[in-house]
Amino acid sequence: MTLSSNSGQQPLRVAVAGLGTVGGGVVKLLQQNQEELAVRTGRRIAITAVSDRFRRDRGFSVDDYVWYDDAVAMTREADVDVVVELIGGSEGPAKEVCEAAIARGRHVVTANKALLARHGVRLAAAAEAAGVVLAYEAAVAGGIPIIKALREGLAANRRTRVFGILNGTCNYILTQMRESGREFDAVLSEAQALGYAEADPSFDVDGVDTAHKLALLATVAFGCTLDFDAVHIEGIRHVSPVDIAFADELGYRIKLLGIASLTDGGVERRVHPCMLRRDAPVANVDGVFNAVVAEGDFVDRIVQEGRGAGERPTASAVVADIADIACGRRAPTFGVPVDHLLALPALPMSRHRGCYYVRLMLLDQPGVLADVTAILRDDCVSMEAVLQRGRAPGEAVPVVMTTHETDEAAMVHALARIAELPSSVEPPRMIRIEPF
Repeated sequence: MTLSSNSGQQPLRVAVAGLGTVGGGVVKLLQQNQEELAVRTGRRIAITAVSDRFRRDRGFSVDDYVWYDDAVAMTREADVDVVVELIGGSEGPAKEVCEAAIARGRHVVTANKALLARHGVRLAAAAEAAGVVLAYEAAVAGGIPIIKALREGLAANRRTRVFGILNGTCNYILTQMRESGREFDAVLSEAQALGYAEADPSFDVDGVDTAHKLALLATVAFGCTLDFDAVHIEGIRHVSPVDIAFADELGYRIKLLGIASLTDGGVERRVHPCMLRRDAPVANVDGVFNAVVAEGDFVDRIVQEGRGAGERPTASAVVADIADIACGRRAPTFGVPVDHLLALPALPMSRHRGCYYVRLMLLDQPGVLADVTAILRDDCVSMEAVLQRGRAPGEAVPVVMTTHETDEAAMVHALARIAELPSSVEPPRMIRIEPF
């Protein structure tokens, strides 16, 4: 494969800030596939500068690049066309690198969902004013090209919903809990030992990472203002093997989903464990894999599945953005110019309406279920089914019920009242049942 067809083109000069797992993957990919990329883009892509806090052997050579210990200094001083920010974090050097690059008329490629969820609109506006690209395919679902699909592939559609498994750590934990019957803490420790979970796993298991990604997806899908604070967030710490076993008996799988829906009343953005029928599009996506579903008025439904994190899938998405820049392909950061983003109302979780799985731990005594059903009746919650396995007179037993469609506010109020019953020995556990 030769480059004679583009030999007159100046190389696209790239600086990489952060040589961790993803940054290292980007360097290796550009080194390994340089010839193929040049043919596909019509222009050679050349790393000319790199930055990291530590110099060490990473398994690839950086001898041909100008080394900087300070990523912000590199951004200000290096003579490049594109700055790739792979430092991470919503503040500090990552934010400064992006701001400095845009101020100097350099395109920015980032995988930083936390930064964009907090500052994306301001950075996008600055990029528009400077006439440069702010690209972030790698920020959501790793190697799955969902940003491009929503922004360009589905541009002709009115998008009504986007949802999916957006965090591989949580999906791995829930998969292992289902397959092995082990408790959350034991599987989390295993995930940490395997490198699937961070030493501090809070962003993953508490749903924050998924919420960052969902905030971006909602903005691209619906052309609305970016509002991370409007996302309802719940994690998976409270999901137990008991819940997973009952879910299986009822024909469901439990997944942590990010769900954004466009309704007549506004935009619903929520992250929480869900029960899905076993034949649902994402119910059988297991392990560290991600899956994203988008719905539009003309396309109906598309489903994308793949690896949502890791060196190679994320590097693939980063380099895809660089390739777009090399080809001269441009699109507004969020699909429309920033001043065209719609200030749609954010629907609170209390307005949600759906079906619910509820697990109670109740003393096995006469009249207990009557007390529970009376509370549900008072809050207009209609039960669909009730399961109880075994008898233990005077002891606590799990009682599981599913409900017909009801209001979230009513369900929450009813469970708060049930928790106050003398016969209730643990806080009630609730998981929403989704009809996807």
